[in-house]
Amino acid sequence: MLGPINLGLLGLGTVGSGVVRLLEQNKAIITQKLGQPLNIKRILVRDLNRPRQVAVDPALLTTDPETILGDPDIPIIVEVMGGTGTAREYILQALSRGKSVVTANKDLLALYGKELFDAADAHGADLLFEASVGGGIPIIRPLKECLAGNRIRQVMGIINGTTNYILTKMSREGRDFNDVLKEAQSLGYAEADPTSDIEGDDAARKMAILASIAFGTRITYPEVYREGIGRLSSHDINYARDMGYAVKLLGIAREDEDGIEVRVHPALVPLNHPLASVSDVFNAIFVEGDAVGETMFYGRGAGSLPTASAVVGDIIEGARNLQHHDRGRISCTCFYDKPLKPIGAIITKYYLRLVVVDRPGVLATIAGIFGEREVSLASVIQERMLGDLAELVLITHRVREKNVREALEVLGSLPVVKEIASVIRVEGGEAR
Repeated sequence: MLGPINLGLLGLGTVGSGVVRLLEQNKAIITQKLGQPLNIKRILVRDLNRPRQVAVDPALLTTDPETILGDPDIPIIVEVMGGTGTAREYILQALSRGKSVVTANKDLLALYGKELFDAADAHGADLLFEASVGGGIPIIRPLKECLAGNRIRQVMGIINGTTNYILTKMSREGRDFNDVLKEAQSLGYAEADPTSDIEGDDAARKMAILASIAFGTRITYPEVYREGIGRLSSHDINYARDMGYAVKLLGIAREDEDGIEVRVHPALVPLNHPLASVSDVFNAIFVEGDAVGETMFYGRGAGSLPTASAVVGDIIEGARNLQHHDRGRISCTCFYDKPLKPIGAIITKYYLRLVVVDRPGVLATIAGIFGEREVSLASVIQERMLGDLAELVLITHRVREKNVREALEVLGSLPVVKEIASVIRVEGGEAR
């Protein structure tokens, strides 16, 4: 058997500890599959004396990145430290020295993917990033390789476990957002500062990566339209369920003759759609191609070992490429420069909840304003009475978002409309 392939690990937090643990517990089977053992030669940490989540030989630890990046006997660098500053610097240094890089860093790829891929191409090195989206769910390699013969029509998914847990609890137990958020934090599903998750930023970074691969054009994180779940009410979730829908935070990317749309926001999904049954902290990514039709990738989207599973898979891929002297085979797939559609140009259905004065003629006035802007209403339901006010729930037919916004702007100025309480897009077909 050939000698070991040495790895340099940048970071020993949650994911890094999972990588160490997985390489050790499955050492025999990984060696058998690869034909060579994998050996972690050095690990970069910030503090040599900090308690670790996994037992490692202290002699492996270093605070000097050059002992890893400058070591000619380490051909593969594994970046699991996170962030977009130091991590970017270290990855660029590694690639410039011809080292292959495995990373789980969605933040970095969603902002600086082109720069990193250009560096990998220039120096004939691999840049592998399966763990950047979906944790342990295989999705990057299927899009790049298994579905390469398809013209991808859409990618739609639940790609943030924290928000999916919160929405699942709100739906099943009728609890308010803030109450469930506190529970998620106590269980470790949400960070002390949950902003990135609940405002849709985490999902937007992942969608930038997926859309770039799916449609062959560069999409960066700031270009992704996003809304979070903080304003969702348990009333909306209950009304949606009564009408045959679940409420999910969706990432959506589609291509048509007018360009690409990439967005993250809450959406009503028909209960018969596969994504509607994805619950708790699980993730699922629904992909539609012209040849394969509809497929869905489902599993744990985060966590130490699920994410480590994807990282180690990339390490093995990089090691095989080293064995065959054939690196950088499948690099950046952004061959085109396609236009990105503004949010006002998208066409979908809408769920609207309005609080209005309960008097004759109000509904006719509202319907007239929608009609003037070519917003067709599929259904109007009067829900609760709030004193002398009535709560209306409306579902539109498919319509351009710009038209809906214009109508709501007019409605918001009317004395009889006291509140536009909710505006939620409807995706995934008709409820049954």
